[in-house]
Amino acid sequence: MTAAREPTGDLPRSPQADDEAAIGNIMQRTWGLSARVDPTVTFEEYTYWALMERLDEEKNNRIYKDKIGPLTLGKVIKGRFSHGIHHEERKEREKAAKADTLAGDRDKGNADRTGTGILRGDVLAVSEEDWKTAARALKTTSWGTIFFLITTDILGWASCPYAFSTVGYGPGVALYFIFSIAAAASGYILWRVYLSLDSLRYPILSYGDVFFRIFGTKSRHFINVTQACQQFLTVAVLILQSGQIIGQLSGGIICYFACFAIFTAVGIAGGMMRGLQHVGWLANGAVWMNVTSFIIVMVAASHFPVNYQATTLSTRIHNIAPIRTFVGPPPAEYQPAAVGFSGQLNGINQMVYSWGGALLFIAFLAEMRHPMDFWKGLLCAQIFICFVYIFFGVFVYSFYGQYSAQVVTTAVQPFALQTVGNVFTLVTTAISSTMYFNVGMKTVYMEVFQEVFNFPTITTRRGRWMWYILGPIYWILALVVAASVPNLNGISGLVSALLILNFTFTFPAILYVGYNCQLGARLPGEGFNARTRVTTRYDRGWKRWARGYMKTWQLNIPSTLYFLGGLTLSGMGCWAAIESLIVFFSGQSSIATSWGCAVPVG
Repeated sequence: MTAAREPTGDLPRSPQADDEAAIGNIMQRTWGLSARVDPTVTFEEYTYWALMERLDEEKNNRIYKDKIGPLTLGKVIKGRFSHGIHHEERKEREKAAKADTLAGDRDKGNADRTGTGILRGDVLAVSEEDWKTAARALKTTSWGTIFFLITTDILGWASCPYAFSTVGYGPGVALYFIFSIAAAASGYILWRVYLSLDSLRYPILSYGDVFFRIFGTKSRHFINVTQACQQFLTVAVLILQSGQIIGQLSGGIICYFACFAIFTAVGIAGGMMRGLQHVGWLANGAVWMNVTSFIIVMVAASHFPVNYQATTLSTRIHNIAPIRTFVGPPPAEYQPAAVGFSGQLNGINQMVYSWGGALLFIAFLAEMRHPMDFWKGLLCAQIFICFVYIFFGVFVYSFYGQYSAQVVTTAVQPFALQTVGNVFTLVTTAISSTMYFNVGMKTVYMEVFQEVFNFPTITTRRGRWMWYILGPIYWILALVVAASVPNLNGISGLVSALLILNFTFTFPAILYVGYNCQLGARLPGEGFNARTRVTTRYDRGWKRWARGYMKTWQLNIPSTLYFLGGLTLSGMGCWAAIESLIVFFSGQSSIATSWGCAVPVG
């Protein structure tokens, strides 16, 4: 059985690369939705062009390394403000072309062999080169920047002592280590599948794209909807967390709801940045602010008493008692969220929330100059994050015990250190929320407004203005959600169990199974012919999937168990988060929203 496709169209002619609208038109044709999500393109064709792309990237990377020479501090700083190697190469080509034109004017007879002033072959060569340059214009991120982006995305050390207070030393260390290995495995899966399916002809721009190429259109719609929900709710949780910090910094002078509104205004301003390249250097600073901040917290925890009010206002522990720590799960009276197993699961939810971040990996890869190097940034980030989580969690829990607040900077004394820690946390949270908004809004824009309502691409002038209009609406809606549910422990746990856990662990596992099945199902004589653009397959359906599954069973069976384990943990985590919310809101004194000026208590 064979399946044939017609070419998607001729390459566009040479653009004026300085004209943003012209580049946008190129993006519409080369990165356009019609090519990226064309259901007639087969898995074999995706893998063929992806292999060609990786070979081309490897060649260009060797040329790039030879050109820049040894890495120096000056080059690193200059690179932070560069528009990327493709932009610099375009400028050099334009400069050379201008020089050739001037030389041609001086010696017209020798330059013009066709009567037009330029060789026909040169026209075609420049046209294709300009097309590639435009298509790669956003691919400027290095693996060093990826380290800072992943670390900023994942690193959430403020809740580590709280997680230890729910499960104890032993389970806490073991689970953080296990989740770090699982998160790294998920990142590896997404990286490998991306390399096998992405190309300039059919680029992968979102998490949903990889599922589309393995499982079809319905899976893409499901992933896109849930991804948009997770990014939106994550921004809402960050607004809630930051509003509490601003309220504490103001000493209760500012109306509680106004604290949320202030952070939302900051988020709207930061949301004007449309590319992750601009967020990269902010993420660099965020990592070092994180390091400084948790050092401040550790110094405060070891030298000054805990701020009990920060915990008694946000957990079920309302009595002041001697600080206790436990090797295993604490007794019921020391559980901060819920009693028994559900309380321990609530702590595990916070661990999962701390490791969540794989959803953004595809967006990071899509903007990398050389995505083969992604593993370097991933490995360095995972090792660093795992060390910080375990060391910081154990250290602070040892001093704060059951009074380890979820946002631990709010439990710090004296007020001066608390203020410094809160300010650093506020800044890093603002950077993280900008990154989440950037990816979440791009998903909504491309998959809903651009695909369904035919909005222009973000790279065009009209698309930029639509981004500026829709961005504030996105933030305001997130503010409404944040103000309506004030309990940070419960809502972050629910978001973690229902969405973050699945995107970080469950979905990559089943994606890997599908990918291995597609590869393993190939029979001798099957494949994609680039000359005729025909894909040859001898069968299809469940028989093909079964053959592919058994061909690589040693990979598929562990991945299937990983998938089922993720689903089980997700269901149990949702139950624990709901139990926690029930406990919090069951008190007579609970304030169920943050729309007023009073601080919620329970």
